[in-house]
Amino acid sequence: MTPAARVAAAIEILDMIGDGLPAEQVLTRWGRGNRFAGSKDRAAIRDYVFDVLRTKRSTAWLGNAATGRGLMIGLLRAQGIDPATMFTGEGHAPQVLQDYELTPPEGEIPASEAWNMPDWLKERMVEGVGEQAEATAFMLQERAPVTLRINTSKTNASDVTQMLTEAGVTVEANPLSPTALTVVEGNRRIRNAPAYMDGFVELQDASSQAVVDALPQASRVLDYCAGGGGKALAIAARGADAVFAHDVDPARMRDLPLRSARAEAEITELATGDLAASGPYDLVLVDAPCSGSGSWRRAPEAKWNLTAENLEKTKQLQDDILDAAIQIVSQGGVLAYATCSILREENEERVQAFLERHEGWECTWEKTFAVTEAGDGFYTAHLMETK
Repeated sequence: MTPAARVAAAIEILDMIGDGLPAEQVLTRWGRGNRFAGSKDRAAIRDYVFDVLRTKRSTAWLGNAATGRGLMIGLLRAQGIDPATMFTGEGHAPQVLQDYELTPPEGEIPASEAWNMPDWLKERMVEGVGEQAEATAFMLQERAPVTLRINTSKTNASDVTQMLTEAGVTVEANPLSPTALTVVEGNRRIRNAPAYMDGFVELQDASSQAVVDALPQASRVLDYCAGGGGKALAIAARGADAVFAHDVDPARMRDLPLRSARAEAEITELATGDLAASGPYDLVLVDAPCSGSGSWRRAPEAKWNLTAENLEKTKQLQDDILDAAIQIVSQGGVLAYATCSILREENEERVQAFLERHEGWECTWEKTFAVTEAGDGFYTAHLMETK
């Protein structure tokens, strides 16, 4: 595909997303219906789509419209590319620019558009990260780093770096965790690299790794909201005697057996009804469902789909999960709470609400990870019953 044809494909996909379809679903459907598009074409189109989703308000302003066409005109302008060079009407290129599309609005992008989030969320962002709010809003518009976790039960940083280099993947140490490697070059080669296929590394954000690094060593550990099982795998690599994984939707853990086998990790999956019988647990990690605001670079649709009403429901769910998890923590054990959110109401305020509901418990440690070039935004806190 020509560069202009890729732009036309992105316009088509963005229009379908604008009609309410999920981005991943549309991209998959488009790929299946356009088999002629090679892997490089699909990757380039995907990059266009997600770059737009991260910056939808400012690109719409630059392109004079919030349609797929207007968004792509705006994105090209933001990237320093004259849209007229792509919108030629030749071959599979988009039709030539119309008069109203030829010139961007005058002046700088208004702050309301430049932050690239719903106005009500801007308020919450300021409450959550204070004077870093604007910098965080702009950081969330960048592409997220690709980060690997070294499986220290099988290898070390030096050896795995060499393995990755031989596979065409260049990495460097990440400051957030000793097990984290940031991919500098060759990220599309990772999944076919022997180091990945043989379980020497896993894809995992560095802040997520740092959350696991901070957990106290424990004999019996439960990842209560395991999802794909990334944190359970990281916990197993640290050498816990027994690691358990649970998710209210077991389908989210469908890849965990394969990942566990690849990593040579023993993880026992538990259904909700089996949690009490298998417990108690010395450490229960609650990586709670949340707004995902700390990882909106990876899932930018969530930024636009979140509503104040849904956020309130999520906060109630977080409270309910903590109240359930406390029942299976062993005497003297630790309940660790974590979110990939940068909103204070999902983090510190949920911990404070928990302490008000449960007399005799205290927060012994907490940390907030900002959204940076090194990793996503995260929050974590350790809760214990006082003697």
